[in-house]
Amino acid sequence: MKKLIFAGLLSMLLSQQAVAQTFKEVDYTPKETKFQLFAPNNAKQITVRIYKDGLGGKAIKTAKMQKTGNECWTATIKGDLMGKFYTFDIGKGECAGIFAKAVGVNGLRGAIINLAKTNPEGWDKDQHPVLKSPADLVIYEMHHRDFSINRKDAKYPGKFMALTEPWAIKHLKKLGINAIHILPSYDYGSVDETRLSDHKYNWGYDPVNYNVPEGGYATDPYQPEVRINEFKQMVQALHKAGIRVILDVVYNHTYDIEHSNFQRTYPDYFYRKTNDGQYSNGSGCGNETASDKPMMRQFMIESVKYWINEYHIDGFRFDLMGVHDIQTMNEIRKAVDAIDPSLFIYGEGWSAGSCAYPQEELAMKANITEMPGIAAFSDEIRDALRGPFSDDTKPAFLAGLPGNKESIKFGITGAICHPQVDMTKVNYSQKPWAIEPTQMISYVSCHDDMCLVDRLRSSIPGISTEELIKLDLLAQTTVFTSQGVPFMLCGEELLRNKKGVHNSFESPDSINQLHWENLKRYPQVFNYYRQLIQLRKHHPAFRLGNADLVRKHLEFIDTPESTVAFRLKNYAGRDDWRNIIVILNSSKEPVEITIPDGRYTVVCCDGNINENGLGTITGTKTIVDPQSALILHD
Repeated sequence: MKKLIFAGLLSMLLSQQAVAQTFKEVDYTPKETKFQLFAPNNAKQITVRIYKDGLGGKAIKTAKMQKTGNECWTATIKGDLMGKFYTFDIGKGECAGIFAKAVGVNGLRGAIINLAKTNPEGWDKDQHPVLKSPADLVIYEMHHRDFSINRKDAKYPGKFMALTEPWAIKHLKKLGINAIHILPSYDYGSVDETRLSDHKYNWGYDPVNYNVPEGGYATDPYQPEVRINEFKQMVQALHKAGIRVILDVVYNHTYDIEHSNFQRTYPDYFYRKTNDGQYSNGSGCGNETASDKPMMRQFMIESVKYWINEYHIDGFRFDLMGVHDIQTMNEIRKAVDAIDPSLFIYGEGWSAGSCAYPQEELAMKANITEMPGIAAFSDEIRDALRGPFSDDTKPAFLAGLPGNKESIKFGITGAICHPQVDMTKVNYSQKPWAIEPTQMISYVSCHDDMCLVDRLRSSIPGISTEELIKLDLLAQTTVFTSQGVPFMLCGEELLRNKKGVHNSFESPDSINQLHWENLKRYPQVFNYYRQLIQLRKHHPAFRLGNADLVRKHLEFIDTPESTVAFRLKNYAGRDDWRNIIVILNSSKEPVEITIPDGRYTVVCCDGNINENGLGTITGTKTIVDPQSALILHD
C-alpha cells in the first residue's frame, strides 16, 4: 500500500514538473538553445524559425520539432542565439508561443535575452510594501496614458517610466493611496508599436503576449529588454514610496482567435465551445478561454506566479472573473499564498455574456463564498449611489431618490451578513455574498462606464458645479467609510471628466487625459479626498477586516429615506475614538437625526474634514447639512 501511495505521489510530482517545463518554451545556453511546445500529437510539422530582428527579414535558422512526449514537441538549435528572435509554426501562422517572456516590436516574435540583465540596480532588495490586511488597502485604478500624457513636467508622458518621476510619486503619496491598479500592461494588440506617434489609445483588454510588458508604454518597443527593465523600474519606484502595484489581468479572452498564440500552437484547445460547436462568447469580445482545461488552468497559475517572481507584482485584478471556474481561481489563490499571502486578488464577479460552462461552477460574485481570499466588486453600492449601470440617465441615492438605502447599508458592511440589512430590498443580490468584508471592493466609479462627474451630470440635468462637488464628496465618503476595500478611479481627486463618453476604451487623449489644472481650480476636492483617505488610515474602526467584528461594532441608526447613518461603537478595532457616527445626507435640505446621547467632536461637516475637530455637539440631536456627510466621535 505504501509503495502505491509513493508511486502516486511521484507520478503527481513528475506531472507537475512536466507542466512547469511545458511553459519553459526556451531554454538557452551559449552552446545551444532548446525549444519546447505544447501542441497536438497529430501535428504534421512544427517548425522553429530564428530571426536576427523582431520584425522583417528572413529566418537565419530553422529546425523541425520532434514529438518527445504526449503533446510535447522539442527542437534544439546549436550555437549562441542570445539576442535573436524566434517563432513557432505548426501550419497556422508564426507566433511567439504562449509563454514568451520577451518579444520584439508588436509581439510577433519571441526574444532570447538574459532576464537578469533587465533588473534595475537594487532589484534584489526590492520588497512588497508591508500590508497587514486587505482592509488597509486604498486602491487607485490608473491607465498609464491618462495619468501622465497631459502633465507638462512629465519627462516620460504615457510611459511606465512616468511613475518613477518625482512629480508622480509626490502626487500619489500626498493623496495617500497605497496601491495602484494599473490597467492591462502586458503586450496587447490594438496599438501598433511601430506607429506610436499616431497616439492611438486603448485600455488594453485585448491580450497578445500575457507575460511581457506592453511595448507602447516603453521608451523603445523594438528592444525587448527595455520594456522589461522600465516596468521593473516603475514597480521599484512605487515600492520605495510604499505603494503596491496591482496588475489588471485578462485571461478570459484573447484579442482574437485566429491570430492568438493559443490557437496557432494548439488549435481549439484553449477556448470553450457551445454544444453546437460554435465558439462561446462569455467575454463579449468574440471568444472565451477555457480555464477548466488543465493546461489553460496551469497557464494562468504559472503566469500569475511569473509576474510575482519576475516583476514583484503585489496583486491581481481579474477582468471578467466570472468567465473562469471556481477551482482555477482557488488554485491561483493557493499558489499565490505559497509565495506571499498578503498579495491581493479580486475581480469582476460577472461575465459579459453566457459562458459554455455551468453557472454554479463559475467565479461569479454569487459564488465568492466558495473562494476565500478572493474579492469582487460591489455593483450594489456603486449603483445604489449613482444609478443603474444599464441607464446613464437614471440617478439614485445621490440625487435623493428613495429605495437605495438597504443596498448602501449592504455595501457599508462589506457585503456580509448583517442583522440590520434587509436583503429583500438590496439591488442585484438577495443574500450576502462575502464571508469577510475584505472580499468586497467598495467603489462608485472605475474605468468602465462614465466617471463620477459625467454620471452626475448625465443623471441630474442642470446640476451646478457646487452641487456636483458636494455629491462627488458624499459618494466617496460612503466608499471610504465602508468596511470593504476602497477603490477609486485615477483623477477623481481632480474632479476629472471624460466629456460624457461612457465607454472611452479607444477614445483619444483629449477624452481620457487627466486635467491637472483642476488641482488649482478645485483644490477643495483634492484636499477632501486626501483627508478622507487619512481619516480611514488613522482609524481602524473603518477597516475592521473581520465579519464578526463588523457585526459586533457596526450598527445602523434609524434615519429618513434620503439619509444613511451608522455608528462604529465601543472602540471598534481598538480605535482611539470610543464611538464614531457617520451620517450621509443626499437630501437638498438639512436633516435632523437622533443619535445616542453624548458629547461629540465633529470631524467631517459640509465638505470639510479635520481630525482635530471642527466643533462639538452635545445631546441626542444633530443637524446634517444638505448633500453632505457628517462624521462625529466621542
